[in-house]
Amino acid sequence: MDALKKGFSIAKEGVVAAAEKTKAGVEEAAAKTMEGVMYVGTKTKEGVVSSVNTVAQKTTDQANLVGEAAVAGANEVSGKAVEGLESVVASTGMVNPAEPSQTEEAAAPASDVGK
Repeated sequence: MDALKKGFSIAKEGVVAAAEKTKAGVEEAAAKTMEGVMYVGTKTKEGVVSSVNTVAQKTTDQANLVGEAAVAGANEVSGKAVEGLESVVASTGMVNPAEPSQTEEAAAPASDVGK
């Protein structure tokens, strides 16, 4: 009977030791898992921030291109409108194209002033 008690006692000690080792192993595994999850989370966050910054930069670039095209288009349209208006004014005889306008006279240098 003593032999059985001693055998069960040794077995119990083995089970307790195995449980403690298992507990330590599980704790270590949990710590490593948490470390891995945090690493992946950090890398994912960095990737998202980088992607957002890239998209924002590309959006800004595209907005600048669209703005430049709009300004160029508006300048072209206004130039054509002025040309059309000049043609209409000249064809109706409101202004004689051979005579310089007041703005052209003002822009010309006054070379004969004081003669």
